Amino acid sequence: MEFVDIIKDIFQNKALVFNLAKNDFKQKFAGSYLGVIWAFVQPIVTVFVYWFVFTKALPTGASSMRNGINVPYVVWLLGGLVPWFFFSEVVSSGTNAMIDYNYLVKKVVFKIDILPVVKEFSSSFVHLFFLAFAIIFASFYHYYPGIYTLQLVYYFFCMVMFSLGLIYATSAVVVFFRDLSQVINILLQVLVWMTPIMWNVDNLTKVSPAIIFILKLNPMYYIVQGYRDSLLYRVWFFEYPSLTIYFWVVTVLLFVLGTRIFKKLQVHFADIL
Repeated sequence: MEFVDIIKDIFQNKALVFNLAKNDFKQKFAGSYLGVIWAFVQPIVTVFVYWFVFTKALPTGASSMRNGINVPYVVWLLGGLVPWFFFSEVVSSGTNAMIDYNYLVKKVVFKIDILPVVKEFSSSFVHLFFLAFAIIFASFYHYYPGIYTLQLVYYFFCMVMFSLGLIYATSAVVVFFRDLSQVINILLQVLVWMTPIMWNVDNLTKVSPAIIFILKLNPMYYIVQGYRDSLLYRVWFFEYPSLTIYFWVVTVLLFVLGTRIFKKLQVHFADIL
């Protein structure tokens, strides 16, 4: 099966994947004076811009209530933006993996099915730093790390698997339909509000329960809420069995479908690129 072959290639070439990921990360900021520092500055600045807008300019979002726990908005926002920054970066950069590495795609002996994983690893460097920053920042508000914090490993794995299945499909299709990368960027701008990141779906008291149900079908809702549960609300993932089962069914199906699309189309990559 296609996804089994891809998993084998990833493990057999794990050292190559890591080295390519490091080079990919450095290459993004090659030539700039501050180099990779920009990778860490940009998300931090974005967090504080959102915080200022929603707590000072629009003070209605000063805090977020869940399970009777009132959380300062800036901490709650950070808990959602940490996974979102990783996901959006992986999807946007991973979609262009074949195009960015077209010189490797044309090499007959190179295992091109590891290239989406390279983009995944490359994005994880900033994510791990930003996650550590979020844990430290939350501690200043007396949300100290504990046993629930370990759950972040699980949710990170969830996000890796979900996004990887997605970019296997998009990175293959974009070779034939270059406009897909622009479509992806637009969809990410919409999805950031539909997940939701900046506002709390649990505060929707005047909206139909059917709409709330639909919003929660978004797999990224499960991950974003999981990060917040681990950092702030002290809730285990198995306390939501139906949502957990739903997420993994969708993720596994997406991974199988994405790798199948990739394998079917990869024989034509070298000719198109």
